[in-house]
Amino acid sequence: MGISNDKTTIPVPPSDDLPNPFAAQLGLPLSDMELRETAYEVLVASCRSTGANPLTYMSQSQRLSPSTERSLSISSPRRSPLKSVTPKKSCSNALGLRKSAAAAMKKGRDSSGQDAGKAKRPATVPDLVRVQMGISEHADSRIRRGLLRIAVAQVGKRIETMVLPLELLQHFKHTDFPNQLEYESWQKRKLKILEAGLLLHPRLPLDKNDTAPQRLKKLISGALETPIKTGKQSEKMKGLWTTVMSLACRSFDGSVSETCHWADGVPLNLCVYQMFLEACFDADEKTAIVEEVDEVLDLVKKTWVVLGINQMLHNLCFSWVLFHRYVSTGQVETDLLFAANCLLVEVEKDAKASTDAACSSILSSTLNLILGWIEKSLLSYHDTFYSDNIDVMPIFVSLAVLTAKILEKDISLGKEVDVARDRVDMYIRSSVHSAFSQARQKVEMIKSSKKSSKNQRNPLPVLSILAQDIIEVALNEKEIFSPILKRWHPLAAGAAVAVLHACYGNELKRFVKIAGIGELSPNAVLVLHAADKLERVLVQIAVEDSVESEDGGKTGIQEMTPFESEGVMDSLVKTWIGTRLDRLRELVDRNLQEEDWDPEAYKERYAPSAGDVLRMMDETLEAFFSLPMTRHRALLPDLMGGLDQCLQQYIMEAKSGCGSRNNFIPVMPALTRCKTGSKLPVALKRKENSYAAQGRKPQLGTTAGENSLGLPQQCVRINTMQHIRVELEVLVKRIINRLNSKSSSPEDISQGIRKKFELSIAACVEGLQQLCEATAYKVVFHDLSHVLWDGLYVGEVSLSRIEPFLEELEQHLEIILATAHDRVLTRLITEVMKASFEGFLFVLLAGGPSRAFTKQDSDTLEEDFKFLMDLFWFNGDGLPSELIIKASTTVQGVLPLFRIPTESLIEQFRRITHDTYGLSAKSKLPLPPTSGKWDPTDPNTLLRVLCHRNDDMASNFLKKTYNLPKGVIQVQVPEIRLAYDSMLG
Repeated sequence: MGISNDKTTIPVPPSDDLPNPFAAQLGLPLSDMELRETAYEVLVASCRSTGANPLTYMSQSQRLSPSTERSLSISSPRRSPLKSVTPKKSCSNALGLRKSAAAAMKKGRDSSGQDAGKAKRPATVPDLVRVQMGISEHADSRIRRGLLRIAVAQVGKRIETMVLPLELLQHFKHTDFPNQLEYESWQKRKLKILEAGLLLHPRLPLDKNDTAPQRLKKLISGALETPIKTGKQSEKMKGLWTTVMSLACRSFDGSVSETCHWADGVPLNLCVYQMFLEACFDADEKTAIVEEVDEVLDLVKKTWVVLGINQMLHNLCFSWVLFHRYVSTGQVETDLLFAANCLLVEVEKDAKASTDAACSSILSSTLNLILGWIEKSLLSYHDTFYSDNIDVMPIFVSLAVLTAKILEKDISLGKEVDVARDRVDMYIRSSVHSAFSQARQKVEMIKSSKKSSKNQRNPLPVLSILAQDIIEVALNEKEIFSPILKRWHPLAAGAAVAVLHACYGNELKRFVKIAGIGELSPNAVLVLHAADKLERVLVQIAVEDSVESEDGGKTGIQEMTPFESEGVMDSLVKTWIGTRLDRLRELVDRNLQEEDWDPEAYKERYAPSAGDVLRMMDETLEAFFSLPMTRHRALLPDLMGGLDQCLQQYIMEAKSGCGSRNNFIPVMPALTRCKTGSKLPVALKRKENSYAAQGRKPQLGTTAGENSLGLPQQCVRINTMQHIRVELEVLVKRIINRLNSKSSSPEDISQGIRKKFELSIAACVEGLQQLCEATAYKVVFHDLSHVLWDGLYVGEVSLSRIEPFLEELEQHLEIILATAHDRVLTRLITEVMKASFEGFLFVLLAGGPSRAFTKQDSDTLEEDFKFLMDLFWFNGDGLPSELIIKASTTVQGVLPLFRIPTESLIEQFRRITHDTYGLSAKSKLPLPPTSGKWDPTDPNTLLRVLCHRNDDMASNFLKKTYNLPKGVIQVQVPEIRLAYDSMLG
């Protein structure tokens, strides 16, 4: 973006946005005309007071007669001709102000006899001031007449020892005015001036205990409504006089001062004084000062004693007038801004010693207005300055820095440098950021127009175009703006390019994140090349700009976070990885929701959802290694870590809801003696068992198993876990081969690659174990509960043996053989065998009072258990014999207890209990807790064998030792029949 050649004026805010800092704080509706009339009265009175000769009053007719004009210099010597005044120092030269050419042109026309009908040029400085201030000759005549009356009454009284509005009120009557209305308006102006100077803005703060302010306020309020009689004999006038003088003649030490303070309070005095300074500008040529500006200022300075103006306030007020004149006239006369800057330099010097709170307040408000207006241009100086007005920019910056310094209070040398640099740094960063935003908007418009153009083929990416525009902005900054700003900021160009670098870097990040780049497309490559070129240009500018700096520009360079193509490419690849992983997660969720784990759905007998997930993982890896880059090995861990998490998510979800072995183990019944006695008829017993099988729910630790899938579906889940585990090994080998093909020097990285999938591998191992156990315990304790827990050895042992359980268990094993994968078959059947052995022991030792065994039943129990073992051996075609023997160790150790005589069993229980708890022979036997591990040396195991021993000795021992009750399970035959009949409906 180059500098515009447009010759329009600086696009700055209008002057309406620039309120007068003096009038804004006045707090009283005084118009400019009222202030000018008041100022002119003070000026005439001050000149009269300081003149060598007494003031002579001339009537309007006399002043207008030709003879009067010819004798003007004689009758009014104190109103010296313009040509007679020789200034000691030229204000226009010192401030660089341009004088008006209109006066000379008028003078030339008058001498040549042209334009005779136009008004003549004022002959004296006072007349010039009057004309400039817009005071009519009639008003001037009245003022001088009033001052003569005052002078007659108070000969030799100095202007600073009187309250001029009060004096004029006393010496004027309505007959001095053309009409009553004008008189009343004049009187109200005098009263408002008194209110402003004595009540609203007094030089000395008002005393809260003094009643004079309230009296004056009341008198003024009444006089504004009803005009007062101003003669010396008027009671209201006497009261007004007394009250006004008591307030005006106050001093800091409490004594009565000779000097009257009625117009020297800030900001009233500045509002009045501003009228004089405005008169320095030519009425016809508003950007130029009058030829006699030095004489005018010399005349105006005579009012300082009345208005309490000092050099600092003069400089401040004049600075504001010059600045406001520059703004209000269209910002075309740079000399005005330069002059304001020169005066503020003097204000800065005087501000160090100033302790006046009121002056400090008005100084602050004025400078803030100037600074605020100037900064609106500097904060976007790329839009403000161009080739035709670039010379103005140094004045703008100087004025902004100078006002900021004064406002900082501490204006020591070190602080000045910091203030200047901080301010300029802010302007640079703000404007450069704005220039970048405009360049981006321009590119967006180009993009939109290209979208609408059907003939446009393969347009350049937006960021590629933007990079070119930013290079142009940076070069313009270096060549045009930075040389100016370097006066206040030694690293101006470096600061600018740092902002451009950061802004483009943010766009580059947004391009990578939001634009949806899945692969390194040709457009992405173009953007990377453009970004790399831009970065080289920006860094070069920063380096050249910092050659003379103390740290060699390290600070500026460090601020520019690199975005070289390799880093951006890494970011693109990581975004690509994130997108692919998100898709994989969505696939995992969707497939698991739709998966029914049907063993018939897929010939390999594992879940199709797992195949889809693994296939997508392989495709993702294939696409990753096809990306046009060289850093595959560095970025591969990010991809593999994400794949590992997705696969782990699938595994965790696939095994969730299947429960665990603890979900299916029945609740351990309380210890009780078995119920001996009459047995139920065999036929009715079978009906009872049938009823229990159909109507009784198994006793489960939780209800999770009731909602779990069937055995075929469980086998598919197990197969799926095994398939994932195998495929992971294959996937690792493929990754290693792909990495080696990308590298000229292959390395042994197999261990590192395998570690990347360690979470998934661990989840598979854990999932296989959990699913095999859960499936086995579900089959035994849930699916076969009706023939194991509800049927085996209930009632008569010989009539409720293990054959029904074996028959149904064999059917379930056939389903497992037909569904489970060969690699997990042995493991799953082994878990079923372990669950069956545990279920068998559970019936013997925790089957409740419905199961009672005699010593003679031990052969039956051992025979049934052998049948159970043979089912898994299956004539040598089943599980290995050593595996069966190892799993049956616990049962084989407990079964002999059932053939031990009761007396010996009791003695053995006593001895082991004494040994276990360290009891003496006479100590009472404690009730051993259930350990959960059956063992012939475990007291609880021996106690449970005794609880199920069907003889009186065992029952008496349990009754005497532990007061165990007999189990009440015997149901009368009619009740069973009724229940059975109702079940049949």
